Amino acid sequence: MKSLKLLLRFLTVGGLVLLLMVPLLMVRGVISDRERYQAQAVERIAGSMAGQQQVIGPLRVVPWQRTTQATVVNAEGKPEIRQEIVHGYVLQTPKTLQAAGGLKPALRRIGLYDVRTYQWSARMQAHFDPLALDQADGRAYGRPILVMGLSDVRGLIGTPVVKVDGRILAFEGGTGAMSARMSGIHAALGGGNGVPLPASTVQLDFGLAGTESLGISPIADSNRIDVHSEWPHPLFGGRFLPTRRTVEASGFTASWEISSLASNAQAQLASGEGEFTRRMPLTGQAALDGSSEGPALTRIDSADIHLVDPVDIYTQADRASKYGILFIVLTFVGFALFELIKRLPIHPLQYLLVGLALAIFFLLLLSLSEHIAFWKAYLASALACIGLQFFYLSGVLRSWLRAAGFAVMLTALYGVLYMLLLSETNALLMGSLLLFGILAAIMWVTRKVDWYDLGSGLR
Repeated sequence: MKSLKLLLRFLTVGGLVLLLMVPLLMVRGVISDRERYQAQAVERIAGSMAGQQQVIGPLRVVPWQRTTQATVVNAEGKPEIRQEIVHGYVLQTPKTLQAAGGLKPALRRIGLYDVRTYQWSARMQAHFDPLALDQADGRAYGRPILVMGLSDVRGLIGTPVVKVDGRILAFEGGTGAMSARMSGIHAALGGGNGVPLPASTVQLDFGLAGTESLGISPIADSNRIDVHSEWPHPLFGGRFLPTRRTVEASGFTASWEISSLASNAQAQLASGEGEFTRRMPLTGQAALDGSSEGPALTRIDSADIHLVDPVDIYTQADRASKYGILFIVLTFVGFALFELIKRLPIHPLQYLLVGLALAIFFLLLLSLSEHIAFWKAYLASALACIGLQFFYLSGVLRSWLRAAGFAVMLTALYGVLYMLLLSETNALLMGSLLLFGILAAIMWVTRKVDWYDLGSGLR
């Protein structure tokens, strides 16, 4: 009977822990909703200004068409010969490509949400080898064009300036024969009618606005990319990390040197598959550690720069809420030990109220962090919950001193949680050591407890 009473009390406390999972899950649902609203704010900015940008080019493209004859069966079931026109193009990538420029960051605010935008003042120089056009299969070549692939042409600031061997050309909208594979702009080159294209040097100067990320594809045999910015928190991604980079509080500089031997960009362009200027946003925890980099963001090899916020409040609040059940379990364990050892009965409803106070901490943290700095929101939420618990437990435990002891325990837990949030790479190690230490302390305190005798004192 004594053991049954003790077991029943632990089952009751365990049931309360499971019940408190409901408000914790509701808090995590609120966090997910706020993250979705933030993503919608980014979409609104991208819809009214420009989205994530992927830059591909410059490329020389020569469209062609060829007339062929095919035997088909007509409506009467008789074979007949019809002429079909096949369209295609010849694509040439540069021998060398140099891209450089400054990335000027800016914040656009929609409601409670800040969206990171930028303007890239770009200068690109590319050198092309001569290009001979094959006449053997009866192709009729059209006028060659210079193509520049851009994810969102609305981001172009002013009129781009393009010079081919010192001669200024005019850009037009669209990518001509490559319109099914990339968006962007093009300029008509001289020549045509199958005349080989001579070697040439192309120089581009343009301003490009975008949202949150910029990708530059290394489409030449030899590529050199140099970017600098005042943004102090860049995330370098794609398939290539910078060869040299410097990140300081005043901004960053980064340089890439990429050979076609290390990049699949030329083969990807030649494959004829994919929409290469389409980019996907980097969101959630991936925005902090780059774990979602690669083909999920773009269909072509790219050197990427993301302007990230290292203290994303929704990611931090979500990580904190995952430890909510640990807070409740540890507090309830402390209550149960105190109740058994001190023979001071604590009603299940009092357990429940204390657990709810612990759960509401995460809601306070989320709501305050949308208006003030995250560390200030964390401090204010922790002080409010600890103060409430101290006041309430002074009555439940019938002693201000006992309530102060639990308040100190909660303060230590909140402090450890904040350290876990700051230490992303060591969070698992620190959490494991914390749990082991707490279990060891409980086992040490209760090593000589007569549980059968304690069970007889339960009411």
